[in-house]
This record gives sequence, C-alpha cells and structure tokens, in this order.
Amino acid sequence: MTAPGARRFSALPTAILAAGLFLLLAAACRGREARANEPGAGTVDLTGDRQGERDRMVKEQIEARGVRDQRVLAAMRAVPRHRFVPAEVRDQAYDDTPLPIGMAQTISQPYIVAFMTEALGLVGGEKVLEIGTGSGYQAAVLAQLDCRVFSIEIVAPLAERARADLAAAGLAVEVRSGDGYRGWPEQAPFDAVIVTAAPEHVPAPLVEQLAVGGRMVLPVGGFHQELVLLEKTATGVTRRSILPVRFVPMTGEARQRR
Repeated sequence: MTAPGARRFSALPTAILAAGLFLLLAAACRGREARANEPGAGTVDLTGDRQGERDRMVKEQIEARGVRDQRVLAAMRAVPRHRFVPAEVRDQAYDDTPLPIGMAQTISQPYIVAFMTEALGLVGGEKVLEIGTGSGYQAAVLAQLDCRVFSIEIVAPLAERARADLAAAGLAVEVRSGDGYRGWPEQAPFDAVIVTAAPEHVPAPLVEQLAVGGRMVLPVGGFHQELVLLEKTATGVTRRSILPVRFVPMTGEARQRR
C-alpha cells in the first residue's frame, strides 16, 4: 500500500519535467522568431548546418587537388556555402561544380574559390578588394580569414542579396553596387585584389590600387581564359599564368575597352 505522501512526491518530477518542456518550447519559438527577423533570413538556410558535407568537400575536392594552406582549408570548412545559393539548387551546394545564382551569374566551383584564395597568400588582417561579389561566398571566405573585405558587384539585385546574406551569416563585408573596373580608389591601397569575372585585359586601375608587396588574382581572356597572378614590387609588376579557367565575362567598362 502506497502512503498518500509518497503519491504526491512521485508526481513532483512530472510537474518539473512539464515546466521544463514548456520553457524549452518557448525558447525555441523565440529563436525561430529572431531568425526570421535577421537580414537575408528569407533567402538563406539558417537551420541546416551540413558540416559533414563541407568536410567531405574540402577533403575530396580541395585538398585532393593540392590546396595546402591550412587557414584556407579551415575557412572552406567553416563557411556554409548553402547559405549563398538559391533555394532551388541548395541541395547541390557542396557538389564539385559552379551553380547558377540568377541574373546570368554563377557561384564558382569550391575548388576554384579555395585555389584563388590560396594564391593571394593571406595571413590575416589584410585589406582585400573583390571585384564581382556575386553570391557573396568568396567574400565570406575572405572575411573568415580575418581580412577587411571591400566588394563591388555590377548587378544591383545581386549586390543587395549578397549584402543581406553576408549580414545574416554574421560576416562584416562592405558591399558596393557598381562597375568594378576602376576599383574603389577611396579605400586604396589594397593588400590583395581578387576578380571573379573575366576581362580581356588586366584593368590598370586595379593594378594602381594594389599596394607594394600585394597580389592580385583574376581570370583574363575571352573564349580561352587563364587565371593570372600579379605581384607588385617596388620596381614593377610580375605576371604569371597559373591555371586555365572559365568565368563569366566582366561587363561594364571592361567590355567597352576590349
């Protein structure tokens, strides 16, 4: 026979459990509400982490092809690529391929993002200019490397979306809508410049805005393109081709000066 006091005591943990469950549910609702109010929350996936997919991407697509900079590899593991692609291709975010992002533009293949980033030789703290924000993914990787990133995108809707998605990911990147051919002179000089659309020649204003000791990496060409690495010294600029590539063409003034 159970004493009356024992029955009341056994019900106490159930009451505590119910109260705890109520508090957890309330916290979850507040969290969902807060995420819904974040900039860009309507265009990016803020719930799926997909860390295992990023780990495989780095191991099988990037390390396997020779990228060795540990800081770059760590940044590629950390930045959620699925937050920077449209919903209709989000399931392909970690595939070994470029993906369409709208407005006839693409997000680069993960390996190319890592390769170009490694070519800049960043150690952290650099001031970096990016021409061609696109989805914002390359800028996110640069920001993850503790760089001050200034990015220009000629397609205004893409610039707006990238700015929102970068903010939603908690990354501080200055994004400007405009023609990147002449760079960002009021912020020059830059320790590194990266261009993610292909002009048929190297834009002279970008070389001028590169600091002595700095590096620039960009695709150059028309139908046949090559990835070019420039290094600026006190006596001039060296140039070498490092990889055959295929990027969307650089538009605006770059096209007019062909």
